Amino acid sequence: MADYDPSQIGDETGDAAFTRASPHGGSYEATYAGATSFLRCQYTRDLTDFDVAVSGVPFDLATTGRPGARLGPRAVRDASVNLAWDLPQGWASNPLDQLKIADWGDCVFDPGRPETWIDRLEAHAADILATETAMLTIGGDHFISYPMIKAHAAKHGSLSLIHFDAHSDTWEDADGRIDHGTMFYHAKEQGLIVPERSIQVGLRTHNPKTHGFNILGATETCGSDADTVAAQIKKAVGTSPVYLTFDIDCLDPAYAPGTGTPCVGGLTTRHALDILRALEGINLVGMDVVEVAPAYDVSEITALAGASIAYQLLALYAARP
Repeated sequence: MADYDPSQIGDETGDAAFTRASPHGGSYEATYAGATSFLRCQYTRDLTDFDVAVSGVPFDLATTGRPGARLGPRAVRDASVNLAWDLPQGWASNPLDQLKIADWGDCVFDPGRPETWIDRLEAHAADILATETAMLTIGGDHFISYPMIKAHAAKHGSLSLIHFDAHSDTWEDADGRIDHGTMFYHAKEQGLIVPERSIQVGLRTHNPKTHGFNILGATETCGSDADTVAAQIKKAVGTSPVYLTFDIDCLDPAYAPGTGTPCVGGLTTRHALDILRALEGINLVGMDVVEVAPAYDVSEITALAGASIAYQLLALYAARP
């Protein structure tokens, strides 16, 4: 992106989501006006020659606590306009310059027919991946990761999972149930992810079974510097294709109150951003940020954290081998 030029703010063009002449570069639009695509990227469903598609999944029918994550994609997009003019924190280059990024919009479904929803989202992801475009998905509750992983595993083979969360989401469950606390158990059972080369970071709720996943609990994660944590994550996943999912409740509720199942004792936003920055070089093939529930937010800090983390994920994807 070119050097910051305040004179470009508030020009008469506006609405970069529709009017930008190039898919590259940030945006200098006023943060309080204009169409709020993610980072002011172009809204389009023609993914010809695009590198990454950002899509929202406004779904929260799998929540076990407070609902509201269906409003997450809109809130994260709104917060992202505060970031669109600058580099992601810690990076010397901008993924908005390195990648052609489109905002695809939201994957919609009929909430009156929840039995169709898994297939609907898996097909949505498969259609995008078939264009050789990577995906950054914004939830929605954490169950959305399951059909996303199904589609990514169909393209890339069994995946390594990097999972930032307060909860393991591997509690054993009957086949066919939709629950945001059990989907990685199903993904493991179905061979979509390989637990021995996957890792869960920031956990601080009890599950007596690890199911073979590497685990960095919150105490260990918060007590270690970012480089140490990142080195352990990289050791676990190696060079295998990685799907990275970030549940916003991995952060302590002091930094992310706007979520359905908050749990004290988590990461600071600063520590999370530094860990993600230190993961440069992983073979990232898919990514999501989930569980932002703006009804419980304070001054939009959770949405801003979600948008900032998503921006870091784009930088990680741009830096892949």
